[in-house]
Amino acid sequence: MKTIIERYKETVVPALMKKFGYKNIMQVPKLEKIVVNMGLGEAIQNIKVIDTSLEELMTITGQKPVVTRAKRSIAQFKLRAGMPIGCMVTLRKKRMYEFFNRLVNVALPRVRDFKGVSNKAFDGRGNYTLGIREQIVFPEINYDKIDKIRGMNVVIVTTAKTDEEGKELLALLGMPFRS
Repeated sequence: MKTIIERYKETVVPALMKKFGYKNIMQVPKLEKIVVNMGLGEAIQNIKVIDTSLEELMTITGQKPVVTRAKRSIAQFKLRAGMPIGCMVTLRKKRMYEFFNRLVNVALPRVRDFKGVSNKAFDGRGNYTLGIREQIVFPEINYDKIDKIRGMNVVIVTTAKTDEEGKELLALLGMPFRS
């Protein structure tokens, strides 16, 4: 079984060079970072929600998350600037590839009624955003210790210049797009 990095070097790079006509290996798009974000609106009422989410995100990604805070106050939501309202992790290098591998090969196939991820979630610059409705699709999470099912956003940042290049890169790395 090849690691995802070996597969990238041996099969993905030559395929992308052939398809897009790159002259230099350094032109070939690659994964730059993966940002996993959990927005916790309910943390306004119950501050303990942050602690459990930090622990879950740490278990999933293998890296300590950062607490994100509100930038401005919004009276309708009883939100003040500086209140903790989420947590996020930025994964790079080895951890990023490890997480991507688990996301594509373990977590996504465990999603109920999974038919593939959307082709339309690119941002115009080759980066891909994916929403996961429940954190229990990751096998590291113990179902019995969950207090509430929460979702998360996964942003995959690539060095690709266009959506077409980004999509081709992710497809060759094993991302299951809807056909």
